[in-house]
Parts: sequence; C-alpha cells; structure tokens
Amino acid sequence: MAEIFKFKQKKLSEKYKGATLCKNGHHKWLLDKNSKFDTKKGSLISVYKCTKCGQKKLKELPKS
Repeated sequence: MAEIFKFKQKKLSEKYKGATLCKNGHHKWLLDKNSKFDTKKGSLISVYKCTKCGQKKLKELPKS
C-alpha cells in the first residue's frame, strides 16, 4: 500500500516572506561596493541592490 502524505498550506508570512514591501516600492537598498565609471557621461555610478528581492538601482554621482 502507498504512503499518504498530508500537505499543509503555507502561512501567509512564509508565502510572501518579505516580498510584499518590495512590491509596494519599499525596498531595503544596500550599496554595492564596486564603483563603475560611465565613459559616455564621464561620471561615477553607484549601484544599489535590494537585499530582499535582488532588484538593482543605478544612481549617478554629480560631477565635481
């Protein structure tokens, strides 16, 4: 005879696991330490990455 497994539904906290804030635009940005230089504009670019969902954001530093 086959074994019967009982499947539980995931709790809402386990199902969404921190992604609900990111869906609403409330990311937790962390600065990526590798600075890049844009050759076309001639400026430094900071790369930010969300620790929860992994989305990336670029921010250009003003020229001095």
